[in-house]
Amino acid sequence: MSKTVLVTGAAGFIGHHLSKLLVKEGYKVVGLDNINDYYDPNLKLARLRDMNLDTSGIEYNKPITGDITFYKIDLTDKKSLLDLFEDNQFNFVVNLAAQAGVRYSLENPQSYVDSNITGFLNILEACRAFPVEHLVYASSSSVYGLNEAIPFATSDHTDHPLAIYAASKKANEMMAHSYSHLYGIPSTGLRFFTVYGPFGRPDMALHIFTKAMVEDREFEVFNYGEMSRDFTYVADIVESIKRLLPKAPKGNHPKFNPKNPNPAISSAPYQLFNIGNNSPVALMDYVRAVEKALGKKGKIIYKELQPGDVQRTYANVESLFDYIDFKPSTSIEDGIKAFVDKYLELNS
Repeated sequence: MSKTVLVTGAAGFIGHHLSKLLVKEGYKVVGLDNINDYYDPNLKLARLRDMNLDTSGIEYNKPITGDITFYKIDLTDKKSLLDLFEDNQFNFVVNLAAQAGVRYSLENPQSYVDSNITGFLNILEACRAFPVEHLVYASSSSVYGLNEAIPFATSDHTDHPLAIYAASKKANEMMAHSYSHLYGIPSTGLRFFTVYGPFGRPDMALHIFTKAMVEDREFEVFNYGEMSRDFTYVADIVESIKRLLPKAPKGNHPKFNPKNPNPAISSAPYQLFNIGNNSPVALMDYVRAVEKALGKKGKIIYKELQPGDVQRTYANVESLFDYIDFKPSTSIEDGIKAFVDKYLELNS
């Protein structure tokens, strides 16, 4: 029998791509999303339609079926979430649902507490009430905050976040550890670095740059272009997650020393990984790749670094590569072309 996976945030960018891959691999996928209006819900509905779901009559907590079974549910709705777990007996849970965005967290911090703290607590409680083989959840590279030890390693301490978004993701890691320790829930946290690709979020730089160039408008590049990111193509990300699912941590890691603890491992069934490309790209090279894909120059306005932003991200991902025997291979040029092609298709 095929195993059942709950993907929260299934109408989101990474959740959509992961759901499609897992279906292709023979899993039964149940997707959940609240389809909020943090960005245009029409993009979220387009992702659902890409999974052969009829989005014309979505009702709260009423399933619709296509390639996956989808529910519109908010993670803060604990009763509906527990009912969903009871009805499906999930083997695996991949929690990608969250209030995203660093800059928006400066404007509306409460939404991050609701979605990323209360919502994640409800996921943990559901996994406690209805045990799963493995809980995989999204953390973020933003937890590294003021840390300037490049490349970022999961053995580093992450006690100086720069925004409430980062703080909420750090909290997720600590919450997951306590539940792994107390209740034996096998959990893996993934510190995502900058993910890009088709159906990408409109608040991300790639979408902003592409939209402005297509519309022949000016756009802003921060820190005067002196930034770099560990850009990782979404297909490489979801392949990594797929490989992780059956590899739940067992606890009592042989290298864990309680007198000198490594934050990434534990005596509990708990682990953390960076998930990135291990190859930072200069922001201006990223912009030039968009220009090449579109065949036109961008109208750039250079601005100073924004509050909450970091100048450089670079993931040490050797432990993940070794654990799942997979390394991202998609070039920036190929990945950006795939994004641009899909953008033009969706906005034609």
